[in-house]
Amino acid sequence: MGGAAARPSPREYVDAFLARLERVDPLIHAFVPEPGRAERLHAQVREAAGRGPLHGVAVGIKDIVHVDGLPTHAGSALPPGVLAGPQAVVVDRLLAAGALVAGKTTTAEFAGTAPGPTRNPHHPGHTPGGSSSGSAAAVAAGLVPLAVGTQTVGSVIRPAAYCGVVGFRPTYGRIPFAGVIPNAPSFDTLGVFTSDLAGAALAASLVCDDWPAGPVAAGKPVLGVPEGPYLERAEPEALRAFEGWLAGLEAAGLVVRRVPLFPDFAEVARQLQVINRFEMARSHADWFARFGGLYRPETVAGIRVGQGVAAEDRTAALQARERLRERVAARTAEAGVDLWLAPSATGGAPEGLHSTGDGVMSLPWSYLGLPALSLPAGRTAAGLPLGLQVVGARGRDELLMAQAAELERVLAEG
Repeated sequence: MGGAAARPSPREYVDAFLARLERVDPLIHAFVPEPGRAERLHAQVREAAGRGPLHGVAVGIKDIVHVDGLPTHAGSALPPGVLAGPQAVVVDRLLAAGALVAGKTTTAEFAGTAPGPTRNPHHPGHTPGGSSSGSAAAVAAGLVPLAVGTQTVGSVIRPAAYCGVVGFRPTYGRIPFAGVIPNAPSFDTLGVFTSDLAGAALAASLVCDDWPAGPVAAGKPVLGVPEGPYLERAEPEALRAFEGWLAGLEAAGLVVRRVPLFPDFAEVARQLQVINRFEMARSHADWFARFGGLYRPETVAGIRVGQGVAAEDRTAALQARERLRERVAARTAEAGVDLWLAPSATGGAPEGLHSTGDGVMSLPWSYLGLPALSLPAGRTAAGLPLGLQVVGARGRDELLMAQAAELERVLAEG
């Protein structure tokens, strides 16, 4: 998303996008097929008013986010009319900034674990991650410079890492979720994919509530490594790469502190699943009662588990989350940590399209509602992209963006 002087006219841009989409997407399947896409986009160019910061920029929208004039399928076989709703606030904000909606991007069914057809642009035999698979792949394949996704557990950070792009999941609630099909409302968070941090910062400033104008004073952050059973969930190759990144950051003059965190990680994961499954079952109660036979087995399994979770168990898990928030905030302050670092995913994208991979490396941060970034950070021995996850303080998304710029620079030089 460069300066206006470097851009072609919106019509030329749309024609170039459509031509590339025709060449690339039959291999990647990042976008939901749309009859009449060219006519719709050319009409949008003609009707566009003003020259906002995203003037003429094509944006992909995850297909659980409602867009006026486009059906919402949510990666499912349910009738689109059943899923219809008012246009999402995030889409309103992008359009107000001058963006063009390139189309709906593929999602795992209802932003869950049943994969869509999207392939990883770097290695088409591997998953792009999920559930925001199409959005991450669309940016990685150079189809669009910006795409919208959602994250309940790991659905922005993980596919960003697998596809080698920047993923930003803001503080929970920082982007209004109105107009989006819910999965687990206690965690559901909108996010964005871009090719670099500057693009993510621009997008965040346009779609997040109360983003300040002008630069944020940052300085060099103190980096925390959350040692313990959480970090041990990453694969050996990812951990070796992570240690290499840490060494490079220290060599660049940044302070890295190793701090034991999440000693009860298995219990944190259990509590998240209690809340997630309970809320997923309630979000789908009406649709599942009417169209349960159209749901895919992975989604059915999650809903069935959630139907068996008692309301008091969810309440207890939510209370435990508040206690954990207090403990983590206190530990962060005691250690003098500005940003927490971890691998964005357990390793490179797994082979095959039967799974979207493991989102466990995002789990505690999503549980706590903290803002997080995935920065591209090298590759595995097999050539699969890896990502560095950078986590900030709740509500301090702007500072996270500003401080992460130094990390992006060091990673690029390494």
